[in-house]
Amino acid sequence: MTSALDTVARDRTRGAADPARRPRRDALRSRDYLARVVLHTLLGAGLVVMVGPFVWMALSSFKSETEIRANPPTWLPGNPTFDNYGVLVNRLDFPTYFANSAVVAVVTTVGNLLFCSAAGYALAKLRFPGKQVLFLVVVGTIMVPSIVTMVPLFVLSSNLGLVNSLAGLILPFLAQAFGVFLMRQFIQSIPDDLLEAARIDGASEPRIYWQIVLPLCKPALATLGILTFLASWNNFLWPLVAATTEDKYTLPVALALYAIGKNQTRYDLLLAGSVLIVVPVLLVFVLLQRHFVRGIATTGLK
Repeated sequence: MTSALDTVARDRTRGAADPARRPRRDALRSRDYLARVVLHTLLGAGLVVMVGPFVWMALSSFKSETEIRANPPTWLPGNPTFDNYGVLVNRLDFPTYFANSAVVAVVTTVGNLLFCSAAGYALAKLRFPGKQVLFLVVVGTIMVPSIVTMVPLFVLSSNLGLVNSLAGLILPFLAQAFGVFLMRQFIQSIPDDLLEAARIDGASEPRIYWQIVLPLCKPALATLGILTFLASWNNFLWPLVAATTEDKYTLPVALALYAIGKNQTRYDLLLAGSVLIVVPVLLVFVLLQRHFVRGIATTGLK
């Protein structure tokens, strides 16, 4: 054994010292180095393209309207000011609109986490007639554009007396097809033997779902929570249609109606309001980032 290892070591040493192999080895190293440089350059350019507009938005929120409209545009504000944020908070009734957005987004997110996970568990692990047909219907609704259901949804909400209420902004989105599909795909990866062992021990289906399935679904729940919160927080069209008085406006609707006037757009207020809208979403993503990445990586593998 020792002699064989010594022979391999001598061959490697001889190959490393062989001048004929050095150009090929150096060429491979140069090619790998060039590939890494190109890759990092492309990633850096993509980062600048993605992050650049947000950085300019944040910096421009401290500029005056004149400085924002200057040509050529500038990155850093010449005379930084917090007046834009002061105007939003004092004149826009910002606390009311922010509270409306927070209530709608949080309740909608919690509802999706609960109902979508329960439906996903039923479609993944329970046996009942028509399960496959029901799953195909759920998947089929994902392909229907939301604008197609806008008028029927408004008519239904109006008949139920939900127009111009926070309930009317929340109930239509408490459970969505994409969330059911996401949770079903993730729950399928949970071993059936684990659930069968719980059933043998006498655990009911609600207990299995609450104490076994949900704790194992943290990555998928974090992914669904971030996506749902982001969609609900930024939702503009439905609150614009369903809310008819200012006290029920969400933050995106109020900001658009206040900053975008009939004759002129107040870009200073629009940029400051955009920063205030983006910050909560970034905080949620930072808190759940680890689970979000894990959920995206593992969902749908089985």
